[in-house]
Amino acid sequence: MTRGFLYRAVISVLAVGKAIVPAAAQFQWPPELSAPPVAETQSAPGMPNDRKAPKPSGPIVAGKWRGELTQVGSRTPFKLELAIDPKGAETKYPDLDCTGKLIRVGTSKSYVFFIEIITKGAVNKGGRCPDGTVTVARVGDNLAFLWFGSIDTNSIIAYGTLSTKK
Repeated sequence: MTRGFLYRAVISVLAVGKAIVPAAAQFQWPPELSAPPVAETQSAPGMPNDRKAPKPSGPIVAGKWRGELTQVGSRTPFKLELAIDPKGAETKYPDLDCTGKLIRVGTSKSYVFFIEIITKGAVNKGGRCPDGTVTVARVGDNLAFLWFGSIDTNSIIAYGTLSTKK
């Protein structure tokens, strides 16, 4: 009886182990940082070579946007210019003399999520802007914008509503 129990236990563990490994291998975070998107490099498997993979899901946020952000704990808002296109997104903070690159890391039905890497004016290079995260949501003709990041032990949150840049 002990030997039969042992065999069943080993077979159960092996069966579960084989099921877990492929499932875990399917998920890499964030996919944009580990490999170029399929749509930009090659056609998706099973698709003719002249067609590209479907566009990412989520709300339509492409365009040129501008507005002011309010930083929690500060009384003075600062300007933001945001450009989003199918190849990527860029931020400009004219009042802070900073620019950044946004890397899209996910979407939901209502939101698009980015990681922001500061390319000019980074705090770790003597500037005023840290890297952070950005969440945007379409609100009619406007774009709700939420930024979160930190410098040392201080959390920073900034928010605002952006309108189409004309």
